[in-house]
Amino acid sequence: MLITIVVPVFNEQDSLQELAHRIESVCQESNYEHEIIFVDDGSRDDSWKHIAQLASQRPGIQGLRLRRNFGKAAALAAGFDAAGTRRCDEQVIITMDADLQDDPAEIPKLVSKLNEGFDVVTGWKQVRHDPWHKVLPSRIFNWLISWLTGVRLHDHNCGLKAYRRDVIREIQLYGEMHRFVPVLAAARGFRVSEMIVQHHPRMHGVSKYGLERFVKGFLDLLTVKFLTGFGNRPQHLLGTIGLSSFLLGSAGLCSLTMLWVVSRLTDMPDIHLHSRAVFYYCILAILLGVQLISIGFIAELITAQNRPTQSPYSLAEDTHSQGTGRQSLDHGS
Repeated sequence: MLITIVVPVFNEQDSLQELAHRIESVCQESNYEHEIIFVDDGSRDDSWKHIAQLASQRPGIQGLRLRRNFGKAAALAAGFDAAGTRRCDEQVIITMDADLQDDPAEIPKLVSKLNEGFDVVTGWKQVRHDPWHKVLPSRIFNWLISWLTGVRLHDHNCGLKAYRRDVIREIQLYGEMHRFVPVLAAARGFRVSEMIVQHHPRMHGVSKYGLERFVKGFLDLLTVKFLTGFGNRPQHLLGTIGLSSFLLGSAGLCSLTMLWVVSRLTDMPDIHLHSRAVFYYCILAILLGVQLISIGFIAELITAQNRPTQSPYSLAEDTHSQGTGRQSLDHGS
């Protein structure tokens, strides 16, 4: 088994030497064949100099430098692409942050948890050493993700995670989707679990996250919910809402029309539809329904004409590959 540790780096020059030493010590004690991939995500300090020095001194360390700050998801994607070039019978990819708050001593525990039959194991920072104004919104956001997606985890955004190689081959990262990898993996049928991990106070540098990440995170959550639930069938969502709106508006308009006819044929006071607000609401509901159904058809046409590279299924085993030693096949690329 090859253990590949992917570490995205952004202005963490003071922690890189110690982090590399801790990771190597843990892997050597556990007798793991391992490699470390540091991805410099456009750091403005001397992080790249430290990474280049480490890579020149230690053959098990590789450094990647992005031209500018593309974000954590892009840095992880670059590290995953580099890890995916390795030829080995079995590979586990572990991600962790570079600020020394994630403990490399958890690596053997993550690998052991994977060996229980899981494909993704995410850390749960049960005791966090962060300020309350960062912890409280994070817990609310984690609850919201679990409730909306059905993937019940306590800490979706923990940087310390472990994956089997097949997972990263089928998951496409972009934007800020790195925090939703367990959700995306579960949608593909992979088995996801979590375990309690240690969390240490930040020793160097400053936090890279502010309040704006929660706004972006909520919008990304809506995107993930749509992609995992209706990515290949957008009309099922848009058409359902549109048809409901159209039928509701039509029913209301028919009822008003019947009242108007009855008022004309009987001694009831005349009903002036243009003076009733519900009349305009019914028309608005009908127009909205027609628009949503039309948008759903357009989305279906776009989906049909531009099929994604990701397969609509995820294959776990193939009996024809048993003889060659490959039981898990990649159909994601």
